[in-house]
Amino acid sequence: MRLPAFNPKAALFIGVTAVSTSAILVRLAEDAPAAMTAFYRLFFAVIMMAPFILINYRHEFKQISKRNWILSILAGIFLAAHFIFWFESLSHTSVASSVVFVSIQPVFAFLGTYLLFQERFSYGAIISMIITLFGSLIIGWGDFQLGGNELLGDVLAILGAIGITGYFLIGQSARKSLSLMTYTFIVYGVASVTLFIYNLGLQHSFTGYSATNWYAFLALAIIPTFFGHSIFNWCLRWLSTTTVSMAGLLEPVGAALLAYIFLNEAITWSQFLGGTIVIFGLYLFIISTSKKTNVTISQRKK
Repeated sequence: MRLPAFNPKAALFIGVTAVSTSAILVRLAEDAPAAMTAFYRLFFAVIMMAPFILINYRHEFKQISKRNWILSILAGIFLAAHFIFWFESLSHTSVASSVVFVSIQPVFAFLGTYLLFQERFSYGAIISMIITLFGSLIIGWGDFQLGGNELLGDVLAILGAIGITGYFLIGQSARKSLSLMTYTFIVYGVASVTLFIYNLGLQHSFTGYSATNWYAFLALAIIPTFFGHSIFNWCLRWLSTTTVSMAGLLEPVGAALLAYIFLNEAITWSQFLGGTIVIFGLYLFIISTSKKTNVTISQRKK
């Protein structure tokens, strides 16, 4: 395979940096409800994708089976739930805690494949999951000491991780039959509609936000979505899935560093110790399951 003009490892670094901005941008949109921030992130992404999809991929929509439509719609609903829980968690706990808890998604994904597809656990996977759980408990205990609000944020982040796991497990089958662009467009569209209805039900205002909020909405659609996940998907052509997954482990580190720089958010001892243990556990988990599952950290729609 001929090497690309741009170094894939350099591109991977750009992708990690891009997805690390997601939590910071959500915090900058603090005047808007979490679900509204999630709506505009996906809505703007759909608007930007629409011309490209309609020109290059419109023929694929006629070939989508009823089953794949149902799976894609369900995946979009789970993606919307992921954003609702995760963005809301950032209103209650620190960026460091929230991003670390969302990052344990691969563990939930592997548990899901075990329950749904009878995927067997290796000893390495079991040990790494125990390590990850131990690190999570340290973070949770430290946040509990700070108050119930932080612990609520941790729980919401875990629910966000479960939501994105459902998104991947449900959409896996449909993704095999559809191109990445078509599938992503459908899922983002369904998630946008779901979030629109959710915000409408809660009587959230769709207008009246400050310029900072609108810039944050737009930046969320561009930076972590296109410069983050699109680059990850491109890198998978040139680098191994394990390599891309390992790079994804740097996202909590990058997010915590950016939160310290731009939000003056310090990291507590429990977040540092627990986060380090969680990342180490996830590292071992990816190594032990890299040949058993295609569900990777790089797939998370942060």
